[in-house]
Amino acid sequence: MKALVCHEITDDLSGVEIREVDTPVPGDDEVLIKVRATSINFPDILLCQGKYQLKLEPPFTPGMDTSGTVAAIGSEVVGFEIGDAVCGGARFGGFAEFAVVKAEGLQKKPDNLSFEQAASYSAAYLTAYVALVRRGRLQAGETLLVHGASGGVGMAAVDVGKLLGATVIATGGSDDKLAKVKAYGADHVINTGSGFRQQVKDLTGGRGADVIYDPVGGDVFDESIRCIAFDGRLLVIGFTSGRIASVPSNMPLIKGFSVVGVRAGEYGRQFPDRGRENVAQIWDWARQGKTRPYVHDTLPLEQAVEGFRQLLGRKVVGKMIICP
Repeated sequence: MKALVCHEITDDLSGVEIREVDTPVPGDDEVLIKVRATSINFPDILLCQGKYQLKLEPPFTPGMDTSGTVAAIGSEVVGFEIGDAVCGGARFGGFAEFAVVKAEGLQKKPDNLSFEQAASYSAAYLTAYVALVRRGRLQAGETLLVHGASGGVGMAAVDVGKLLGATVIATGGSDDKLAKVKAYGADHVINTGSGFRQQVKDLTGGRGADVIYDPVGGDVFDESIRCIAFDGRLLVIGFTSGRIASVPSNMPLIKGFSVVGVRAGEYGRQFPDRGRENVAQIWDWARQGKTRPYVHDTLPLEQAVEGFRQLLGRKVVGKMIICP
């Protein structure tokens, strides 16, 4: 089969290419999927650059969120049959014509989602749910500030924030992309080119945002601590800006806010029962049509690295999808 293989860790992704590899065989508790769509997530890129907390030795195939049809089933797997439309995934392996996934990581694809939408769902919405519900304790009527709002995890946070009854302020660096976020449901949008602190203060009557969702880090984090409400929660999702920020300890003391780390997958591994509840809730929302995963575009497997570069170049709104 064809697969996107990282054969060398390189910052410029020159060590990633399409290769012919053996089709994997599912283990006893695994399912082989004929892949229809896999979304690009920042961790996929970071894995290939050696910058992610999970370190893999090449060669490996990245790809976390996948959808497709069941092609083979391990001896211990129940609940799935050959031909079932499924979605979900693992920490790697999805950018290929076939992928092996543990059965516990799969869901039956909701009928109301396309394969592309289903592939864009799991990581982004699980991150948003764990961040806003489990870690951020977002309440109806509170103000949520979402940075990097046009990205995959950002759009999911806007969607979940509105579903939870929050007033959502979305930020980004492109007026065109922010217009799409506004049409998607954000109450207010702010172009961060000239800063955002005062605009957030103005929109909240001087109080600041109750919950701040920050996958960007760097300067955005620094300014966020200047416009967070007392008893606010600043959620650290990631560092797509490239700089890991730090906070002077007097700031949370004086302003009474919390800095909260969010690792959605690790949360489920540390608290398995809650982890299963998290997954069940987001897919229940999907089946009820309460959430709306946003697909930017699709590319063939041969152009997967181009998709990586578009994501790195901040050219993607929502999720970029690779279809073998």
